[in-house]
Amino acid sequence: SAVGAPGHVDAPPLMQASLTVPPAAGGGRIDRVLATLLDESRARAAARLDRGDVTVDGEVVTKSYRVRGGECIEIAVAPGEAPTAPPPVPVRHEDDDLLVVAKPAGMVVHAGAGVRDGTLVDAMRAMGRALAPADDPSRPGIVHRLDRGTSGLLVVAKTADALSGLRSQFDDRSVTRRYWALVDGVPAHHRATIDAPIARHPGDRTRFWTATDGRPAISHYEVERSWSDASSVRVRLETGRTHQVRVHLAAVGHPVCADVAYGASSARAAALGLTRPALHAVELGFVHPVSGRTVHLIEDLPDDLRRAVARLDGAA
Repeated sequence: SAVGAPGHVDAPPLMQASLTVPPAAGGGRIDRVLATLLDESRARAAARLDRGDVTVDGEVVTKSYRVRGGECIEIAVAPGEAPTAPPPVPVRHEDDDLLVVAKPAGMVVHAGAGVRDGTLVDAMRAMGRALAPADDPSRPGIVHRLDRGTSGLLVVAKTADALSGLRSQFDDRSVTRRYWALVDGVPAHHRATIDAPIARHPGDRTRFWTATDGRPAISHYEVERSWSDASSVRVRLETGRTHQVRVHLAAVGHPVCADVAYGASSARAAALGLTRPALHAVELGFVHPVSGRTVHLIEDLPDDLRRAVARLDGAA
């Protein structure tokens, strides 16, 4: 039927989304690069190319086209599909090979189950940072992670050499990682080591617990300050299991404040004004994988954790 005739529904107009090919992607096929940039399957990216919805520097290309790096990609997308860039992330160190950022609480590091956009990877791309290609296209440059609710320091690789070198250091446990945490209660020991394997919880796939058949996990903690019903602790990781600090502190009876998933008091969280686990990656140190120099950074507590401490001081 003619446009505007009874029974006809106009399709929503397509919009143009623009992306820049990271230099590190040079030499890669456009379908693979596009899938990585859009965090979607290679088949879906190829379908866009087959329809002619994608141009590279103004030219329609086939899915086997090899990018040089630095080109402008224009994509015809439906209005609700246009990628939205998350806010910039503070950069604490940057050179040609890597950067260290201060991840805010509430941001997921990379796309995964239930999360497609608004990630740290998306923020890096929106800031124009090239990230090292990875086997998993949703995790370029990612060497380690912080939980969504955890704030603090995270290193991201910009080149393949940096990615490989950093991964080796994390594997051999030579990276210095310390966390600051506010925990429920007052630990009986001022300083202790928690050596308890960690496995995924059999009854809840989103949580972990200590189990004899889990993966080895070692944390060292030291009490920094104590109040009547809470303490601040420093935790140094030897291993880097998912949720390790949260699981280990909960296992010794002192869950991270506001970490209700691991048994923290919701009443105490409310009293301290906390809406996320009081956990912060405060220190990160490693040997630069290319230059060989030592990189060592300390990140101050964010405002919400400072306010929680101030409330404890006021109640003391």
